[in-house]
Amino acid sequence: MKHATKMTCIRLDTKLADKAVKALGAKSRTEAVHIALGEIVALKSFKELMLRHGGKLKFEAHGK
Repeated sequence: MKHATKMTCIRLDTKLADKAVKALGAKSRTEAVHIALGEIVALKSFKELMLRHGGKLKFEAHGK
């Protein structure tokens, strides 16, 4: 997936950023930041979905 990118400068705790690289299996700090940002956006969307529909959706397994 190609991302729209723009050069920006942010201050990072480099020790934390390096731990994130390792934990996420990223190739660089930049990639780790992109992965982490994507995860937090997805988590926020999931939480909002659950608040709106939690307990109201019915799961039907395939073939049943």
